[in-house]
Amino acid sequence: MEMKQSVPMAGEDEGGVKVNGEESTWENGRLMQADGETAEKGDPRVNSSGGSGGVSNGYPTSTAQSPREAGGQPLGFPTGGLRTLVVQQTSLDRPRETWSKKMDFLLSVIGYAVDLGNVWRFPYICYQNGGGAFLLPYMLMAVFGGVPLFYMELALGQFHRSGCISIWKHICPIFKGIGFAICIIALYVAFYYNTIMAWALYYLLASFQPTLPWTTCTNPWNTAHCLRYLSSDSHLNWTNTSTSPAEEFYTRQVLQVHLSPGLHELGSVSWQLALCLLLIFTVVYFSIWKGVKTSGKVVWVTATFPYLVLLVLLVRGATLPGAWRGVVYYLKPDWGKLLSTTVWIDAAAQIFFSLGPGFGVLLAFASYNPFHNNCYKDALVTSSVNCLTSFLSGFVIFTVIGYMAEMRQVGVETVAKDAGPSLLFIIYAEAIANMPAATFFAIIFFLMIIMLGLDSTFAGLEGVITAMIDEFPQVLSKRRELFVLGLVGVCYLGALSTLTYGGAFVVKLFEEYATGPAVITVVFLEVIAVSWFYGTSRFCGDVHMMLGFSPGLFWKVCWVAICPIFLLFIIVSFLTFPPEVKLFDYLYPPWTTVLGYCIGVSSFICVPAYMVYHMLTSKGTFKQRLLKGITPVPSGLHSDVIITNAI
Repeated sequence: MEMKQSVPMAGEDEGGVKVNGEESTWENGRLMQADGETAEKGDPRVNSSGGSGGVSNGYPTSTAQSPREAGGQPLGFPTGGLRTLVVQQTSLDRPRETWSKKMDFLLSVIGYAVDLGNVWRFPYICYQNGGGAFLLPYMLMAVFGGVPLFYMELALGQFHRSGCISIWKHICPIFKGIGFAICIIALYVAFYYNTIMAWALYYLLASFQPTLPWTTCTNPWNTAHCLRYLSSDSHLNWTNTSTSPAEEFYTRQVLQVHLSPGLHELGSVSWQLALCLLLIFTVVYFSIWKGVKTSGKVVWVTATFPYLVLLVLLVRGATLPGAWRGVVYYLKPDWGKLLSTTVWIDAAAQIFFSLGPGFGVLLAFASYNPFHNNCYKDALVTSSVNCLTSFLSGFVIFTVIGYMAEMRQVGVETVAKDAGPSLLFIIYAEAIANMPAATFFAIIFFLMIIMLGLDSTFAGLEGVITAMIDEFPQVLSKRRELFVLGLVGVCYLGALSTLTYGGAFVVKLFEEYATGPAVITVVFLEVIAVSWFYGTSRFCGDVHMMLGFSPGLFWKVCWVAICPIFLLFIIVSFLTFPPEVKLFDYLYPPWTTVLGYCIGVSSFICVPAYMVYHMLTSKGTFKQRLLKGITPVPSGLHSDVIITNAI
């Protein structure tokens, strides 16, 4: 299809433009001069490249600069003043979807970053590693590692306007396998993460009755060891074999884990959990099927409601007897712990998984922003909100743990021994059951858990959807609803193993091996590709073009040196100190460690596999193929009006 049109320059006739005194028109993306000579759109005579004063990615620069200012030497132009060239570009590409409002984007990013881990993992990690003293390594790791990575991904996504697969041709094509690895990791997360929401939905549905089912020991699933022990029950003696009604409801009624001996025999699928998960995925589908226009509206509820509930629970927890004991235990600094390497490893891992770079979500969300959106401010605001939410959640959890310790007349450390989902589904659920208005607090608490998980699921799947649609636009762009339906269906089928009687063992296996080491290694390669191959100077030029200012020296040093060291530190610590995986009384056998590493490698293998594929399919000598693999392809033009400079 041929497109030919005349382009007027300010002060010229409407018939065309003059370059070096010649009459010219645009034809098929070339500048046709009167003498027949053509000037491509990358030609210095029509400056539309990514350099200063020009245009990259189809957006105007804020200030015009001369060729001498841009590069130092004149590019063969006759002397004279700058003149403005306005080019009307007729694009055959479909216009990219954008957020309806800025707050849709901010709430989506906050909803993604603030997830279940903020509620159960941070408080546990904090008190385990020195209480208030842990905040020092946590903040250092955030400032020098987490936030720079967060900022980098937002800027990359916004500038190149691409998902995590197709963006690599504009950065370093040979690293495109990173995008495929990210998509596989996101699928693994979807296989187990939504199951936790299915558990919460089961609890929510069970909460609509006057007496919560996990408050008594007279239910069909209870055993002889069940003991409802509080300070008022002075005639009862708690022993090492005793179990609380909340623990038995969680393990024997919801999970039914007692019916599975381990990973080698998972047992049947729980139909109750299967229906709960089906309902969760139905909500997910109808929230994301139309894109960010719909998910951006849903997060106004899913991202804000948890904060309302956290504040209500904080006020309620602060008024409970013994709450102060939990807060003191949470914040009392143990400075000696800072000499332990484990504390710094935990701080680095916590801030990394909390902010969530490397899952393709930040790239996808930022790609729907206006080109000149201030992503720098967005990065600082959203990462700060995330860290403060983690800190606030600690008070919500530990005021209640202090209350439980007071009721049982035991130490806080005895009550706070559980981490992960058990902290929510056993300890907190039991505390709620013993409060006045228990039904009300149970309903809002488990609604909060579901909503914390939902917007993280929206984000994770949107990262995959954006990546695949951008990579295969001819096939998928007009069939988004069907593609999303297929993706959600695959996630549901993949999650069936987590719905069995031994499903909790599968969830723990995925949590430990499928995401952790793999995604950290992927982000390590990502920051190396951007900082060392694409180059910080080029990246900072891209940021300057979007925001009107370049990142300072601090950010450059972080991207080039500190972030890679930060990530390498976490990777080495994982390999040096492999976690001992245990759930309830089940210690994972050695063969499960091999299985776990195989799951982790199955996603990361995409990176070297694509490198080999790229080298084999490219043409030319080995040196030419390698050079092509590390040379970025300029971003395409997306806007309709391009403003550039001409002499």
